[in-house]
Amino acid sequence: MKIVKIIVTLLLFVSSIYYISNNLRKVEVTSVENHVYPMSSSTNVNLPIHEEVHQFDGLYSLIGMDHSQIIEKLGKPNRVDCSSYDYDWLVYNLDLNNYIQVGVENDRVVTVFGTGSDVQVNPFKIGQPLSELESKGLIKPEISLNINKNRYRFELTNEEQKSRPLIALGNVYVQLYIDTFTGKISSIRFLDGKTLIKLRPYELAYRGVLLSSAEISKVDWKKVEKGNSSQIRDLTNVIRIRHGIPPLLEDDKLASVAYLHSKDMRINEYFDHTSPTTGGLADRLAKGKVGYQLAGENIAAKYVDGIAAVEGWLNSKGHRETLLNRDYNYLGVGVYEKYYTQNFISKNELH
Repeated sequence: MKIVKIIVTLLLFVSSIYYISNNLRKVEVTSVENHVYPMSSSTNVNLPIHEEVHQFDGLYSLIGMDHSQIIEKLGKPNRVDCSSYDYDWLVYNLDLNNYIQVGVENDRVVTVFGTGSDVQVNPFKIGQPLSELESKGLIKPEISLNINKNRYRFELTNEEQKSRPLIALGNVYVQLYIDTFTGKISSIRFLDGKTLIKLRPYELAYRGVLLSSAEISKVDWKKVEKGNSSQIRDLTNVIRIRHGIPPLLEDDKLASVAYLHSKDMRINEYFDHTSPTTGGLADRLAKGKVGYQLAGENIAAKYVDGIAAVEGWLNSKGHRETLLNRDYNYLGVGVYEKYYTQNFISKNELH
């Protein structure tokens, strides 16, 4: 008799709250045990500015280049993905040990993401212990910047300094994603100031105009969702390879089940593995005609993008166990706006 087992991991949810008070405006993106608590302030803040200039090789040096320079330096991308932040990702994913995404807005590079054992992310390194950076005094609770006479200050919690610290290198800002189970750098995102403000990955105090991305049409959301799904598949396999676990194959029917669950959560305004209309994972897989021996699911919501969602799963015990389960051999990813679902299964070729 075939034994069917369903593994469902813990929930992961990060949301945003906006607060405005007098001359000081705060945009808060914080979490305490996966719940958000509002904070307020009416105190005017003097925001210091970073003026020093740094020059490094590797992905850092790509910030500010134009599109033609990137093609000359890295070659034609393997894929171009839309983002929800005004830039398009040029994706270089043929070598998962040297995985690169280059964000281009108005023909200019505004952000770069890299991961994998061979990627060049000077002055840092994938796998570098966070403790080395802490000992050098690089990890700080506040980062300030000035853009067109508007002043901004990001405020990081203790947890954020341990899991995704932010470092200013002149006019380039570096977001480090830390694998908190190993205490080492998992991936790195380089951004210019305007793009960092648009993403708003931390609590933000500001004076002046709050930069925002353009409104996204329904048609463009479809493109963004497709891009995030593809990136989540890529990064899941990057992480599995890093841990000596075979990469997962893509399954279209499984991806459709995942997408419908993400859409259901967004449209019906809930966040759970069990849908009030379509039931649990086993019910949804049966309806999608997906055969399997073992199945699992990760869900997330309100992360800035697929990159952040994957790194969030990596740092949650239940999600991490699912992501790194060597018994799975197929993956289906479904993204609807900023709701993310991963469905994992093990199956033989008869299915």
